Amino acid sequence: MECCRQLVVLVDVLLVLAFCGHIAWTVKASSECKQALSREIRPHSVAITEFGAVGDGVTLNTKAFQNAIFYLNSFSDKGGAKLFVPAGRWLTGSFDLISHLTLWLDKDAVILGSDNPDDWPVVDPLPSYGRGVELPGGRHRSLIYGRNLTDVIITGDNGTIDGQGSVWWNWFKRKTLDYTRPHLVELMNSTGVVISNLTFLNSPFWTIHPVYCSHVIVQNVTILAPPDSPNTDGINPDSSNDVCIEDCYISTGDDLIAIKSGWDEYGISFARPSTNIIIRRLIGHNRNGSGIAIGSEMSGGVSEVYAENLYFFYSSTAITIKTARGRGGYVRNIYILNVTLVGVDTAIRFDSTFSPHPDDFYDPNALPVIERITIKDVIGNNIKVAGLLKGIEGDTFHHVCLLNIALTVTSGSPWNCSYIQGYSAMVSPETCEPLKESIYPNHSSDCYHLSNHLRSSGNQNKGSWLHSW
Repeated sequence: MECCRQLVVLVDVLLVLAFCGHIAWTVKASSECKQALSREIRPHSVAITEFGAVGDGVTLNTKAFQNAIFYLNSFSDKGGAKLFVPAGRWLTGSFDLISHLTLWLDKDAVILGSDNPDDWPVVDPLPSYGRGVELPGGRHRSLIYGRNLTDVIITGDNGTIDGQGSVWWNWFKRKTLDYTRPHLVELMNSTGVVISNLTFLNSPFWTIHPVYCSHVIVQNVTILAPPDSPNTDGINPDSSNDVCIEDCYISTGDDLIAIKSGWDEYGISFARPSTNIIIRRLIGHNRNGSGIAIGSEMSGGVSEVYAENLYFFYSSTAITIKTARGRGGYVRNIYILNVTLVGVDTAIRFDSTFSPHPDDFYDPNALPVIERITIKDVIGNNIKVAGLLKGIEGDTFHHVCLLNIALTVTSGSPWNCSYIQGYSAMVSPETCEPLKESIYPNHSSDCYHLSNHLRSSGNQNKGSWLHSW
């Protein structure tokens, strides 16, 4: 049945790509992130089979991965090294990466996560969360893990990394977990990270999680998990800066991309924002999450997010900002444009009641600042609700700007807004009262636009990191 389900999903992918083939951005190669390709040549290379690994899908190869990477560490100051994973099904538990390493998967290579929780060690909670996301205390370490690294590439010829997450989903649903579930890939406190040209399947929890990282590229990846799999987010930049995500297809049980920065008092204290996040040419769907979400853990702040050329179909929500009293932090300077929606329940949602807290020590008076959110050039068919935009009493969300939005909405009440202030122009169906004042001619300077973004941070973005690859 699992094989059949994955086949159906892959057919869906092909149909969507065929349907969108006339749209240039669905197939055009990236000009911003393609510099990653020049970093894939390493002077030293070994195959995982040289360390006794067996690709039969049954033999546990954790020691082989660990030993291979320990050996390659001796080349980190000699131009780095590549670990080649050939065709086969390579069962393993969690293993660590090193700096100046390329992990390369052959097109018929599958790295399989063990279904034994003992093969996923328990590590400390993230300091910006104060505890595991799901349970107090520690959390299981990701299948592919690294911290304090520089120049790390995870890539290949569209090989596969499969977390075999169904056992974890069942434990979660039965409430028999002792610790928070593991991610599929997590890199901490690292810089110069490239993840490209791979398929990621069935993550136990969030799939790709760069946390406290900088200069991150995620490009040309496919991420799949069943629609009822809990919390299988696709890509979650977390307290990270200068992140570029391009040309990805994601179909999961939760948010496709979720930008985060810490949880309540722990995120406020850690004070590491997510900033300069670029998302381009993203296609996907889900039934229980959002296409692009900010939050709900955003207490360290999120700013300078630029997303364009997005296609979401048969999904719960397209664009979401999730927050609550007690979060603190801010979400500001967000610019989202060129969005196509088909069969989406809610096009735009600001949810200010997303209120799970890590403990009882959060400050209920820590109110988030939500301001300068611009959403432009959106078309959609078969949309149930255009917008549910709800701020917080005593904490109005300011300078929300909607421009050139045309949605075919099936609901008799397309907009529901409260504690929101902003402007609009060329929005159909007609937007809610707090946003009816026109952007032009008097309020364009109140709206966050791409030109403002480039003036304020474009030199840093392109000069300091994108062109540095």
